[in-house]
Parts: sequence; structure tokens; C-alpha cells
Amino acid sequence: MTTENAIVAVYDTHIQAEEAIQQLQRGGFDMKKLSIVGRNYHTEEHAVGYYNTGDPMKYWGKLGAFWGGIWGLLFGAAFFAIPGIGPVLVAGPLVTWIVGALEGALVVGGVSAIGAGLISLGIPKNSVIRYETALKADKFLLVAHGTSEEIAGAKYVIAITHPSEVNVHGPEEAVPAGV
Repeated sequence: MTTENAIVAVYDTHIQAEEAIQQLQRGGFDMKKLSIVGRNYHTEEHAVGYYNTGDPMKYWGKLGAFWGGIWGLLFGAAFFAIPGIGPVLVAGPLVTWIVGALEGALVVGGVSAIGAGLISLGIPKNSVIRYETALKADKFLLVAHGTSEEIAGAKYVIAITHPSEVNVHGPEEAVPAGV
């Protein structure tokens, strides 16, 4: 389990989530500490494909431009079929935590592989269940991790992007409330 803090913001649309990522990048947040998760729920409407030939993973589908741009900014990309949630796309270091949880057979009752990855980041199970519910409702999760100072800065930037929910988690939850 990590000793860093994390902030999780829930966005109703991919446009809002993308704006938050762009704002964090402009604000100097380390893109290697930022992840995004979203469901791929339009497969029945459009041809969809994923591939990786040594370059960033490619995606076709309704949100192809969004995911292609995100995978160019963030480090790590994956597609998971999660029972109870459905097909999920992930970009950023959360991919590593999910794979680590799967490979390490981290079993946490009542949560998915996404949830196990979030728990391994130090996010409490009750919050993870809320985030999985948000994914099921076709929302997007933006997850940033870092020192308490980095998370305080991220919280300030995220606040101006109007997420539907935002929470700070970690051992040093002393991030100033007014930020």
C-alpha cells in the first residue's frame, strides 16, 4: 500500500474530465501521477478497436479522439472487462496498481479489479464502492496521487473544473479544507 495521498474526482462527461486533465497539466501537475478511468459503453453503436504496436495504444469508437489524446498525455493504458461494470478503459499509473492487484491475487470482497487497484493506492473500500458505482453510471474517475502539497495543488485546480464529487484520501489527509 502506498504512503502517498490521492485525490479522486468524478466527472459526468469525458469533456469535463479532459478539461480537468488539461488544467492540471497547465498547472504543472506531474502527468505520471495522474490516471483516468471510464467505461466503454458504446460498443454496440460504433466499430471499436484497440491496438498497440509499440506506440501508445490506439482506439476507435465514439470516444476515440478523447482516449487517443488522453493516452498521449498519460503514462500507461489498458482495457479491462470488469464483471458488474463492463468494459473499462484506464490511462495512467492506476493501470500498474490494477495489474499488481490482479497478479498478486489481492482479493477484496465486494470490489472489482479497478477497486482493488484503488485500494492498493490507499483509498478506503467504502469510497471505492462509490467510485465503482459512478463508473457503472458512465461517469469518469480522475485519480491523482502524490505528496500532500501536490494533492493540495491538484485539489485547487480540480475545484475549478466542477467535478460532481471530489475526495482526498491518504495518510496525511491534512490537505487544507479551504483549498
